[in-house]
Amino acid sequence: METYEIVNRVATSGIVSLDLEELYHPGERVIFDIKDQLFQGLILREKDFREFLKNHDWSQYTGKNIGIICSEDAIVPTWAYMLLAVQLQPFANSVVFGDLNALEEKLFNDAIAKIDLKEFEDKRVVVKGCSKVSVPVSAYVEVARLLKPVVKSLMFGEPCSTVPLYKKPRP
Repeated sequence: METYEIVNRVATSGIVSLDLEELYHPGERVIFDIKDQLFQGLILREKDFREFLKNHDWSQYTGKNIGIICSEDAIVPTWAYMLLAVQLQPFANSVVFGDLNALEEKLFNDAIAKIDLKEFEDKRVVVKGCSKVSVPVSAYVEVARLLKPVVKSLMFGEPCSTVPLYKKPRP
């Protein structure tokens, strides 16, 4: 009886897998809604707001990821958001103007910016498509933009079933 050796062609293909799920920042996400500081729910009064900033316990945001919003249709000057960022910066891991989606995009983009592209130089790269956490589409777009100039080929999906995205032309 003949015996056949089972060969894992994916393992021997030289494909490098990039899993964006591994870039997920595990820190707590918090929305800071400036609406609670509005006078009569309509406008932000500078004197009152500065008093709030002076007396608020900012240490409660230590290590957290903060999205700053105003959920009311109100007059909020740009400097108010900037003052919040100044107060949060020493404590928070990340601060962004926007909702949880904007915050997630920033966290992923910050992590993608730290990728050492040399690891992928002239490699066949597959960006994994399935993950247990929600990876924003913007993260996939950004990683494709960054990898295209350095990779031999770029694919999306799983190593055993990929969608080709880019192949470097032969010289």
